[in-house]
Amino acid sequence: MTELRTWLTGLGLVESPRWHDGRLYFSDWTAHEVIALGLDGTHEVVARVDSLPLCTAWQADGRLVIVDSARGLLQRLEPDGSSTTLADLTGLGRGWNDIVIDGRGNIYVNRIGFDMLSGAAFDPGYVVHVGPDGSARQVADDIAFPNGMAVTRDNSTLIVADSYGNRLLAFDIEADGGLSHRRVWAGTGEDHPDGICVDAEGAVWYADVGNRRCVRIREGGEVLQTVEVDRGCFACTLGGQDGKTLFIVAAEWRMPEMVPPGTGQVLSTRVTVPGAGWP
Repeated sequence: MTELRTWLTGLGLVESPRWHDGRLYFSDWTAHEVIALGLDGTHEVVARVDSLPLCTAWQADGRLVIVDSARGLLQRLEPDGSSTTLADLTGLGRGWNDIVIDGRGNIYVNRIGFDMLSGAAFDPGYVVHVGPDGSARQVADDIAFPNGMAVTRDNSTLIVADSYGNRLLAFDIEADGGLSHRRVWAGTGEDHPDGICVDAEGAVWYADVGNRRCVRIREGGEVLQTVEVDRGCFACTLGGQDGKTLFIVAAEWRMPEMVPPGTGQVLSTRVTVPGAGWP
């Protein structure tokens, strides 16, 4: 049994873990907060946004970008603590979910194609690219339920977790940020991959809510390692001083309340291969 460390408890629906500048950042969707956790155990709220989903990514210059899904905006935290609008996505729809920013500054945001919580009819989702001037365009479509995203360390490939499709999709990243050569990077069997990250060997870790685990998988589908947890795993990321700490955000999941208050946790375990790429 994998040894897990518990960092924080009593949280809500926790998502979007990101390792940045010596701390773990994650979102508590229930509390509408972005929280930073230090390796000494101290933590603080760095942003409050009344949105669900509430995902984040870091630009190369150290500014935090937040998906304000409720208003259809990308917001950026400035050094003085103020917030500015980086892009307006309202013309491309609602229901924005995950975000990743690669090493060249390309911003990718995905959208769920239907309102799952209201019982709306299924409709596939898509991915948009946001340029440096804030312009946004659709670059991939027909993804059953786009969830976590990651970019490989060489900036060549965007990987998207398709939760309803039980698979990880891959796209080549073109010079202008467009996507091409769509393919199935790996099937995940009965697992529904949620948040993902990439390691230095090119393998992907994905979190699975229903099966309460995180799985390391190679391109083509070979399972390399599984970490079992006592509650749903929403996302994971690699970080720590040597990049070999797998941080997991997890919570109980049951309908209709989704995540019972106070069941969210931040966990971690040690692994042998460090993180690479983005996030």
